Amino acid sequence: MLISTGNQGPNSNVLAPTPKPDIARWSGYATVYLRFALGTAFLSAVADRCGIWGRPGAPHVAWGNFHNFLLYAAKLNPWFPGSWIPAIGWIATVCEIIFGLALILGFRTRIVAFLSGLLTLAFALGMTFGLGIKAPLDYSVFTASAASFLLASMVAFPLSLDSLFSKRSYKQSVNGKPERGAG
Repeated sequence: MLISTGNQGPNSNVLAPTPKPDIARWSGYATVYLRFALGTAFLSAVADRCGIWGRPGAPHVAWGNFHNFLLYAAKLNPWFPGSWIPAIGWIATVCEIIFGLALILGFRTRIVAFLSGLLTLAFALGMTFGLGIKAPLDYSVFTASAASFLLASMVAFPLSLDSLFSKRSYKQSVNGKPERGAG
C-alpha cells in the first residue's frame, strides 16, 4: 500500500511505501532466533573445550579439552607472548559463558550483542591472521559477528528479561510506585 508523503512541493506526487505491520512482529521473532543461535554457539564452544562433546579426536570435536583449546588460541594469537595465552584463553571462555547465557536469557541484550560482535570479530581476525581467510569463512565467524552487531541494533527484544524488566519499569513510571510483586 502506498501513501502520500504529504509534501505540497514539486514532488507531491511521490508516494512512500507504508511499513507492513507484520515486519515489526517478525523482526521480534528474529531477535529471539538470533539470541538463541548466538548464545548456544558460544556455550557449545565452551562445552567442547571442557570435553563435554567428547574426547580429543572424537568425531565433531574441535578440542576436547582445555589444553588443546589453548594450543589453538596460541595459533590465533601469534603476536602475544606464550605466557599470555592461558589468560587470553580463560578470558575468552568466561566471556563466551557470560555472553551465551545473557543472550539466551535476553539480559542486557543490546550491550551483550555488541560485545559479542567485537569478540567474534576478534576471533575472525585471529583466525584470518593465524590460519588464513578460509577458516573464519568456513566456520561463519564473520557472519556470527555481523549477526551480533545486527542484534545490537534492534529496537525490541521480545521473550527476554530485558522485555520483562522494561514492562515493569514502564508500569512503575506510570503509577509512580512499584507493581505488587515486582520488587
